[in-house]
Amino acid sequence: MTRRSHVPPSPLPQLSGIDPVRLRLPPDPEGRWPALGSYLAERYAGTRGAESMARLLAAGRVLGPGGRVLRPEDPYEPGGWIFFHRDMPPEPRVPFPIRVVYRDGHLLVVDKPHFLATTPRGSHVFQTALARLREELDLPALSPAHRLDRMTAGLVMFSIRPEDRGAYQLLFQNRQVRKEYEALAVHDPAVELPRTVRSHIEKVRGVMAAAEVPGAEPNAESLVELTAVREGLGRYRLTPRTGRTHQLRVHMNALGLPILGDPVYPVVAEPADPADYRRPLQLLARTLAFTDPVTGLSHQLETGLTLQAWDDRPGWETGPLPEETV
Repeated sequence: MTRRSHVPPSPLPQLSGIDPVRLRLPPDPEGRWPALGSYLAERYAGTRGAESMARLLAAGRVLGPGGRVLRPEDPYEPGGWIFFHRDMPPEPRVPFPIRVVYRDGHLLVVDKPHFLATTPRGSHVFQTALARLREELDLPALSPAHRLDRMTAGLVMFSIRPEDRGAYQLLFQNRQVRKEYEALAVHDPAVELPRTVRSHIEKVRGVMAAAEVPGAEPNAESLVELTAVREGLGRYRLTPRTGRTHQLRVHMNALGLPILGDPVYPVVAEPADPADYRRPLQLLARTLAFTDPVTGLSHQLETGLTLQAWDDRPGWETGPLPEETV
């Protein structure tokens, strides 16, 4: 069995809640890289990071263990470690607070607002629940137990201590958390509910929308219930029994009930102005029920957020967000 190599502590602190990049230099049996700069130039060649890495090296912002500043001409050291913070473009601040629903010494559960990603990904790095909570609550070791889509609001669980992270993540992997969501969509009396929807959902990397694969073995299951009707609008309780990407949005669309404000289903919309927060996806993670694997406490937690279209129907319509000038 191969023993995992020791990772030295980073000489760089977190930056606005984001850890520095830790990069281990690979073996070089053929001597292709006489200097560190030649390796990094080849590694990032043809990517947007090539110029950025050259700037970081020139500015002395790439460090080795212990804080030693590394230069492009330094000898290449196979198996060595380097540390740096990527240059990131400015991100518009998502102007909604994150409310703490529950906190103890091990566990943090919050209400994530619409438009805020759970964890850094793509163009959303600093404006994520993880980065903001690490800074706002001074919890640098905070890590997510699961994720919500950026467009979905509601309850998200985080582990406060690194040694507890695996136990909380296993709760979701082993389906030991009961989750209920609330969604708003048009009411269609022809759609018989309650109903359990089962299908095979696949999400291809780089493609915005997930898709159902006809005839394939189901890998996604959702219970859909209608709980109220108002002026042609339906309020639905959604209980996912699996956790595929976009599962609830795909299943509601398959029923002919696309969720209000959805920019992907049934049609992928043109990119909206990132500062336009007028029409959030009307999907909310409402409850989390579970037994804490660390403390043994039984939790039944409920969001304090609401879906605005239920009380503000005028101006809302099904389908994608309107096109905006970016």
